[in-house]
Amino acid sequence: MIKLTTAQMARFVSDGFLRFDEVVPRELCAAAMEEIAEHKLPASWPDSTKICAEEFYAETWNGTACKQVFELPAVRGAIESLVGPSPVFDHHAAHTVGPQDKRGPNLHQDSLVDLREHAFDIQLSFFPHDVPKEMGGTLLVPGSHFHKPRLHPLGRYHHIHGQVQTVCKAGTIVIWHHNVWHSARSNYTDQMRYMFKLRLNPTVKQVKLWDCSDLETFNPYGELCYDHGWFGDDQRHVMMARAKMWGFLT
Repeated sequence: MIKLTTAQMARFVSDGFLRFDEVVPRELCAAAMEEIAEHKLPASWPDSTKICAEEFYAETWNGTACKQVFELPAVRGAIESLVGPSPVFDHHAAHTVGPQDKRGPNLHQDSLVDLREHAFDIQLSFFPHDVPKEMGGTLLVPGSHFHKPRLHPLGRYHHIHGQVQTVCKAGTIVIWHHNVWHSARSNYTDQMRYMFKLRLNPTVKQVKLWDCSDLETFNPYGELCYDHGWFGDDQRHVMMARAKMWGFLT
């Protein structure tokens, strides 16, 4: 298992996501792609409202390529670094955008109502095939997880300075905080675009779960204090929110 470094955790606090390019071997991507495209995976919602992710993998995903994807050492290590060793399976879903499907502004958060102050769920976006720019990809707004506007006004925002579009090679996984602003972008190709999403909830306090061997010598200032360019007058609020979250995690 390969756990996250302290620098990666600090970057997650600031950006709200981490990207792992081509972490899944292409042969495994092809097998997972077949499961996703041909609907070979079981229903995305468990029978129970609370089920351990490992139990779900063993009982429901047993023998699948997707199970192997999320058990890769780097992926499993990142999961445990963020939500601990026994997270709860929330749901999974295959997100598709059809050929020549044009999308307008549709930024949104997946958890507008959340009473937790610092604890967070994670969502993993797995891209089983190459996603060139003309195919769209998932758009993310770095640092947006500290902002919770009402849903409908958020949907009107677009062309935000610093936004990133997930243009990537097959096997890339993005792990993100459940409140990051995101949206699916237009697909200008003649092929279907696939993204497989898994959401996990923590069952332990999210304190020092990563590789903390360098925590005492790490200076978080550089990672926690930069401006993504769109905060405006809210920059000081964001810096304080980052500091509070870092204090909680450490």
